[in-house]
Amino acid sequence: MSIFKAYDIRGLVDDEITADFCFATGVALARFLKGEREPGTVLIGEDMRPSSPVFASAFSAGVTSQGLDVIRIGLASTDMLYFASGKLNMPGAMFTASHNPAEYNGIKLCLSGARPIGRESGLLLIERFVEEGSPLGLGTVGVEKNQNMLDEYVNHLLTLVDLTEMRRLKVVIDAGNGMAGFTAPAVFARLNAEVIEMYFELDGSFPNHEANPIDPKNLKDLSRAVKEHKADIGLAFDGDADRCFLVDERGELVNPSALTALIADRELAKNPGASIIYNLISSRSVKEVVEENGGTAIRSRVGHSYIKKLMAESGAVFGGEHSGHFYFKDFWRADSGMLAALHALAALSQTDKKLSNMLQSYNRYASSGEINSVVEDAVAVMSAIESHYAPMNGITVDHLDGLTVESADWWFNVRASNTEPLLRLNVEATTESLMHEIRGQALALIGGK
Repeated sequence: MSIFKAYDIRGLVDDEITADFCFATGVALARFLKGEREPGTVLIGEDMRPSSPVFASAFSAGVTSQGLDVIRIGLASTDMLYFASGKLNMPGAMFTASHNPAEYNGIKLCLSGARPIGRESGLLLIERFVEEGSPLGLGTVGVEKNQNMLDEYVNHLLTLVDLTEMRRLKVVIDAGNGMAGFTAPAVFARLNAEVIEMYFELDGSFPNHEANPIDPKNLKDLSRAVKEHKADIGLAFDGDADRCFLVDERGELVNPSALTALIADRELAKNPGASIIYNLISSRSVKEVVEENGGTAIRSRVGHSYIKKLMAESGAVFGGEHSGHFYFKDFWRADSGMLAALHALAALSQTDKKLSNMLQSYNRYASSGEINSVVEDAVAVMSAIESHYAPMNGITVDHLDGLTVESADWWFNVRASNTEPLLRLNVEATTESLMHEIRGQALALIGGK
């Protein structure tokens, strides 16, 4: 399996990703950027994994060997690298394996203006250049310099969400020993908040739990702390802090679709009639909230390259994914977990309600969460499911991303994983009992292990 994935590069340190590989990838990126007539300086950020500075240095040497310059922004969250790419209008590379375990590292790449580089927008070509081996430049070697972007990043975020009149909130933040331990202190020093810090020490060995808040077991400590401190809200960030999950005052996970709907509501108040993008495993409530507030809801495939492309084409002001990624037009269409968190804090500070009550109007349906089944032939399984449901009255099916089966009272989607022999199932229904019934039917047809 190639370490060049759909949206980034990711693999095992010293086994799949080495300093030599990073040098070769820096050379390949420079070659690609020249062909794209991109600016001649590449920004490089790095997370807290022990291998990140080593790999970033090797990559920088590869880029500068081709005559391009490098600006190292040092320790950064991925959205801070996107900020730098947007603000300075330069291509960028972020050394991180996001929520992956400690033995992994990787590289996220973007063009100037934080535009994504994915499989369909350059990553395949860069992979080919690495495999072929690019000729070393014989001309001038580029210059590497350092530039701290943290204060500018914080300043920009605080121009996008008005927190000047914020009532005092008690906030528990679980950084998971990831990059939010670096960015959150700089942001929250400027806010009227009492912060209880959890696992802010930067440690790429993740001694407390994996920095992967989509897995419920990694939210247990945060949930306990929110209840113990009687906090207003809990925030959990992944390793590179581009995703944020919320826990309410009861210690319960906030459905990411409810946060999507809340931010959509706020963005439409600022931008009447605007378009909002949601991915197809988001709750139906997102589309309903957008339309109730006079916006246009646009349904997207799962994956940041699809959402960013749709945002560019449609002029949408905001996009939300059920995986905890939130994209903002005024943040160069890039995703920012911190910006999503600030929207939640702003909304909460403008009401006397508890977070769970404030979000009640956005939680309209029962959902299963994502269920993964190991299957040998995903295409055959999806075909069998379609054959079962398509002839039924009142059922519609579509293939925007995998297979979506929909009725008036429920829907489900099955999608094959890009990287593993898995079929991913998401179910939503008007009641908990109906959701369980449809989930059972779908899983019986999937018949996985």
